[in-house]
Amino acid sequence: MTDCHFCKMVSGEIATDVLYQDEQIFAFRDINPQAPLHALIIPKRHISTLNDVPQEQAPLLGQMMHTAIRLAAQEGYDERGYRCVINCNREAGQSVFHIHLHLLAGRAMQWPPG
Repeated sequence: MTDCHFCKMVSGEIATDVLYQDEQIFAFRDINPQAPLHALIIPKRHISTLNDVPQEQAPLLGQMMHTAIRLAAQEGYDERGYRCVINCNREAGQSVFHIHLHLLAGRAMQWPPG
């Protein structure tokens, strides 16, 4: 998708603080962090929302979660605790329409979330 901000990050058109990448996953620090660790984990392939993940691509969601586990450990938050969030559509808070998982850690999280 040519006008997608996250796709431009994956292609290198927009610079970002990359934390991890492999053939399918790209992870980077959020530019407006809501916690000491706030990473976004995305598929390199453009998928607009969680609703748009086809059944055959369901393992990709597991890869995104496993990347969150790896990054939480890498940053020293695996035992302290962390939160993973995927917002789906505007009312849930999705502002960039390329599916992304938020990894948040380094502060006490509240419940219910905002």
